[in-house]
Amino acid sequence: MRVRSRPRAVKAATLSVGFVVAAFAVNTPTVAADYYAGKTITFIVGGNSGGGYDVYARTIARHLNDHIPGHPEIVVQDMPGAGSAKAAAFAYKKGPKDGTMLLAVYPGALMNPLLGVGPQGQYKPTEFQYIGTADNGTRMCITWHTSKTKTYEDAMKHKTVLGASANGGSTVDYGRMSNNLTGTKFDIAAGYKGSVDILLAMERGEVDGMCGYDWSSLRAQRPDWIRDKKINYLLQTGLEPQPDLTKLGVPQMWKYIHNEEDRKAAELIVTQQVFGRPYFMPPGTNPEAVKIVRKAYDETMKDPAFLADAKKARIDIEPLSGQKVQETVDKLYATPQSVVDNAKRATTADKSKE
Repeated sequence: MRVRSRPRAVKAATLSVGFVVAAFAVNTPTVAADYYAGKTITFIVGGNSGGGYDVYARTIARHLNDHIPGHPEIVVQDMPGAGSAKAAAFAYKKGPKDGTMLLAVYPGALMNPLLGVGPQGQYKPTEFQYIGTADNGTRMCITWHTSKTKTYEDAMKHKTVLGASANGGSTVDYGRMSNNLTGTKFDIAAGYKGSVDILLAMERGEVDGMCGYDWSSLRAQRPDWIRDKKINYLLQTGLEPQPDLTKLGVPQMWKYIHNEEDRKAAELIVTQQVFGRPYFMPPGTNPEAVKIVRKAYDETMKDPAFLADAKKARIDIEPLSGQKVQETVDKLYATPQSVVDNAKRATTADKSKE
């Protein structure tokens, strides 16, 4: 499925993911003010159509070209697979270097090479050129209102079936982290394509609930569930408490972690939420093109028209600049190995299966 930004009376070149990647060569380290005129930026989303990351990307795409000189067309394409690692690897290996490709991936795809999750060596997150992030997210564990698991304490007493996608995705990792660090008895049923399918499975009674799900995604995808009290909020996970969830009495994960080493491991995993909706360009992208798009992105995040559109789409906007995201990723990859090893164990082993 594609969505195009508003046309600007220019004939856009076509960039097609999975078919042909047409790259516009940049032979100098600088670009002219009208460099993007007549060009197309392919905005790849490493998730499924209709999911939270897809909603964010399409909302941003409708406004980003207003702030890029030359007003390129922006074409959004979904490339799900391996918790966004497929999209990240594609950009790393085959992405054009001229500023005509932009990526949106799950933050786990940027963390997994550090934690040794999934195929290794396909890409290096520190080499991507970060444009910014739209949301400093809070994740949750939730269950359907008919589930016998109403609270986190209930999940520590008896089995609760969680819908999940694939290894390396937050719906798997956060369920395992809960089992390993807090003693819950989550039974993780992986294999769903994405959050949309898991939400449907909850409605059908196939699973009790889901962990690692963003509060902002729930507000965008299922506002009626919040309004009609269709779910139980078991836990909120973030470096800081989320005000709305706190008002609802939803406990933080830190309440249930008592070991200092476990807490450091959890903090490392949760730090990825600081760049909850990360956007970047392939490694080696012309630095002047990166500079242009970073500036345009920062302007978009303050644009009243964009903010009104975001409000209509029920998505939270708490942006960070590309430079801040770049610094956060570099800092993560400088984490002491002992902390990394504990975080690996927290997201790969599963004590509930022992």
